[in-house]
Amino acid sequence: MSKQAGIITMINGPVLKAKHMAYFTVREMVTVGSNKLIGEVISLDGDIGTIQVYEETEGLMAGEEVYPTGRPLSVRLGPGMVGNIFDGIQRPLSKIREISTDFIPTGIGMMSIDEEKLWEVQFVVQAGQELKSGEIFGEVQETSVMKHRLMVPEGVCGRILWIKPPGAYCVLDVLMELEEIDGKRHPVTMAQYWPVRIPRPVTRRMPIQKLLVTGQRVLDIFFPIAKGGTVAVPGGFGTGKTVTQHQLAKWSDADMIVYVGCGERGNEMTDVLEEFPKIIDPRSGKAIMERTILIANTSNMPVAAREASIYTGITIAEYFRDMGYHVAIMADSTSRWAEALREISGRLEEMPAEEGYPAYLPSRLAEFYERAGYVETLSRTEGSVTIIGAVSPPGGDFSEPVTENTRRFVSAFLALDRNLAYARHYPAINYLTSYSGYVKLLENWYALHVGQDALLLRAKMLKVLQEESKLLEIVQLVGEDVLPDDQRLLLEVAKVIKRGFLQQNALHKEDTYVALPKQYKMLKAMDHLYTRAAAAVKSGIPIGQVKDEALFDQVIKMKYTVPNDQLQKIDELIQVIDDHYNDLQNKYK
Repeated sequence: MSKQAGIITMINGPVLKAKHMAYFTVREMVTVGSNKLIGEVISLDGDIGTIQVYEETEGLMAGEEVYPTGRPLSVRLGPGMVGNIFDGIQRPLSKIREISTDFIPTGIGMMSIDEEKLWEVQFVVQAGQELKSGEIFGEVQETSVMKHRLMVPEGVCGRILWIKPPGAYCVLDVLMELEEIDGKRHPVTMAQYWPVRIPRPVTRRMPIQKLLVTGQRVLDIFFPIAKGGTVAVPGGFGTGKTVTQHQLAKWSDADMIVYVGCGERGNEMTDVLEEFPKIIDPRSGKAIMERTILIANTSNMPVAAREASIYTGITIAEYFRDMGYHVAIMADSTSRWAEALREISGRLEEMPAEEGYPAYLPSRLAEFYERAGYVETLSRTEGSVTIIGAVSPPGGDFSEPVTENTRRFVSAFLALDRNLAYARHYPAINYLTSYSGYVKLLENWYALHVGQDALLLRAKMLKVLQEESKLLEIVQLVGEDVLPDDQRLLLEVAKVIKRGFLQQNALHKEDTYVALPKQYKMLKAMDHLYTRAAAAVKSGIPIGQVKDEALFDQVIKMKYTVPNDQLQKIDELIQVIDDHYNDLQNKYK
């Protein structure tokens, strides 16, 4: 028996207890049993340690040994991640498939990025130069659209003693050596390790002031997402959480996408894995996988790895942020992650809180969402991580603990509505219960890049929708005919806003992505329609004449009929509106 090994005394699913653990440390990664299963020490009580295992523990026996590794659960960061598909602890599924075609076998070890592949390295420093932690010393063209910037690892600095010439190297080759003032030397490779539960350092956090442009009208104008922001997308089954995240991944102006499929059904994750490689990136014309990393951890994979997958994803996102990129991480869904927490907590016999979730659920959610932000990196560039987390409340109940606690830590809340989804209104974002705290922060950005009155138009349209909601309650009781003409007009304009602006067809060539100038002009046209129609009603013209079916339909359909690069057609439509109401005014003089 190894002198340094712990001995398993109890096995409860993915949770083990072992003795002789006094010299281990909390959060240390360990290997368990003869199969060398990957695990992590989560608590120590004297000589007894508790371990969670990230692989199936079937066949493991009491009395087997636990071996320390001397480092916390970490990911290896370096070229070879972009375009790859990993499991929850960064093991590449393509390589696992070569070992076992149907299931992830146990005991395959902690493989990660390819150690043998050669990468063409171009250096941006030279011998004798002083380097600090986080500074960029070289570049690798990882895909045709992503340049991987090689950084000095955290805790390493000094003068470059020697550096290799540009050429092809693998990730473990020593590329240069740094020497500190005291003579201590550090070999530097392309790859570096980072503990997944510890945020990567930055020079400073910067104020949020830039929009994450998505091309989705309901988001860009009504409920904006900021670069470096936090977003929750809660919704019941079938409301379109995954499709919404796919649209954001495809069309948002983030440089890099990290998609974490956390505890979702296997068939749904299969759709993601099959569809993502087929999606063409509209920015480059290449496959979107050339700027995407997928982390797949389905509901039938080990529950402890599901809990770790969120941290794996956010650590990878921070790594690309530190290169100076704007990264968007999609977590689908944090509810399944919270369920993994609940299951492990139950096996640890911890005191349950609301609905059986552990009492530390809010702090774990906060730790995750607070790793978002717009920062100045250690290499003095700007980068950001935007977190977009889907939430799957059972039965669509937004008062359950995961949704309620998530709402506390995010600044944008995009509530997906089952009734809207059943009415084929997509994205099914409820315009009455959703909100974004970034509107005020982005005021100057909108004034500069969209229009001085963009947010005033937004407020006016939201007020119309809120008034419509109140009026519909009256209509359901006594019918629309009892309403005065100005209120009947408001109901018609609200329909135009909902069908012509908020509803967006992801499968239509012109409507799947809408540039901001077109969004702004569309809103201007709708506002102009309302202004002219309201003036006509006020002057005594009957509502039947004011509400011209063909004209209102033309305004709704401009989302299809006006391409992003032919905005003069909206100006022409505004002129048609003016001509119509000028004729009406003349007719009823």
